[in-house]
Amino acid sequence: MTPTSFAPPTALAASRRVRAIAPSATKNMAIEAARIGGCVSLGQGVPSFATPQTVLDAVCTVLQNDSSCGKYSLQTGMPALRKRLARLLFEEKGIQADPESEICVTVGGMEALLCTVLTLVDEGEEVILPSPTYASYIEQIHLAGGRPVFAPLNSCWGLDIEALHQAITPKTRAIMLCTPGNPTGNALNTDEILAICALARQHNLYLICDETYDYLVYDNIPRISPLSLPEYRERVVLISSLSKKYALTGWRVGWVTASQALMAQIMKVHDATAICAPTPSQHAALAALDVGSQWLDETKAALIRRRELCCRRLEELADFFSFVPPQGAFYVLARYLFSSDDAETVAIRMLREAKVITIPAGGFGQGGEGHLRLSFGGEEAEINEAFDRLARWLKK
Repeated sequence: MTPTSFAPPTALAASRRVRAIAPSATKNMAIEAARIGGCVSLGQGVPSFATPQTVLDAVCTVLQNDSSCGKYSLQTGMPALRKRLARLLFEEKGIQADPESEICVTVGGMEALLCTVLTLVDEGEEVILPSPTYASYIEQIHLAGGRPVFAPLNSCWGLDIEALHQAITPKTRAIMLCTPGNPTGNALNTDEILAICALARQHNLYLICDETYDYLVYDNIPRISPLSLPEYRERVVLISSLSKKYALTGWRVGWVTASQALMAQIMKVHDATAICAPTPSQHAALAALDVGSQWLDETKAALIRRRELCCRRLEELADFFSFVPPQGAFYVLARYLFSSDDAETVAIRMLREAKVITIPAGGFGQGGEGHLRLSFGGEEAEINEAFDRLARWLKK
């Protein structure tokens, strides 16, 4: 009997949902910069601060003295961490969440987002994204078989409630927010958030709220978290992360908070995806939450200085860029005025010729093209060096 011959798999054998996903421009720029060498970064959103020493000491102690640190935690996360997170939510946002049934610790905020999207979005359903928006939201919706629908922000990156309303169709399942915003640096105020909540309830939609940058809001903008409002509680999923706030980006710890009924479904995806967040990282998170206000005050003050520096250096290049000063997070979405090329072409030229990393905003949805995302998470010396190089490159 002649053995059956099978053709080897090709890239086209990948599933439709994977073929629908675009590679991350943020990661691609970092990879290209590493190949070129000698680059300085206004790119990836990573604060320059080292993980607090008290966190490192606490994890070292646990690793040396607690053999369970190398084992799985409960799927929902360590009980002590969930209780501490529940306390944090109440103290900072007035949210009452049951740590046993309404909080799940995840592998960073990204896993929390993906679990939520896969739980809520069916094939062909739509998720509205006020845009420009974080590129990974778009790809996660595609991965779930859904369709991202863009509702453009206004010219100052504020909410356009009418555009949001017009984006709703019978297929709309959810509205997805990032506030304070990546990539725009905007921060929706209380009135804007309440307007979105009312729209979600009127049309029976879920609201997915990513508040990763909640600790970085400038200019005393009044804000509220939708999950703190009892009348919207059953339709809100809150995504949170410790990565930026406590310089834990590499430790990969986030969490999701939702009603007990929603969480029971989200947990199914979390179990199938990750089982649990890394136990040593959960110990790091628990220690970080008790690091004290001084460390947070100092890092926020440093980021405020870097925000002022970044804006000042952009103003010096007013012939080449226009921008809206950020209200939160550590990003500026700057429109370039010196080229009619697409953002990816401009960013790659800038990388290769000026050796400065920026993120092309064409992948951030409607309104992103023609812009570059600049991060001021780096040290002041790096920010200055990046702008010095840009000035020389633009004025040559």
